[in-house]
Amino acid sequence: MREYIEWPEFEKVDIRAGTIVDVQDFKEARRPAYKIKVDLGPELGIKKSSAQLTVNYTKEALLGQQVICVVNFKPKQIANFISEILITGFPDANQAIILAQPAVPIPNGGKLF
Repeated sequence: MREYIEWPEFEKVDIRAGTIVDVQDFKEARRPAYKIKVDLGPELGIKKSSAQLTVNYTKEALLGQQVICVVNFKPKQIANFISEILITGFPDANQAIILAQPAVPIPNGGKLF
């Protein structure tokens, strides 16, 4: 059974929309991944993330895509890279990640509520 949370706990999670502005191969990662920069608007700026999206997305296909990110996790070191945000997604039938994305374009930095 899932544990229930209260509204104040949900409010602690800062989830924002942003646009992918740069994608590079992450050769040092243990599993195939990209180093991604996301523009999260004027308040948060550009943040970095490592994402295991290589199965379903090319670097070119990711560029310009809007994504939904958790922006208030502590930064995490992955190999020689510091990941500042979590880009969200869901596993497909083969457990490869499919991005969670807004249905229509919204301003970068838009907060989920």
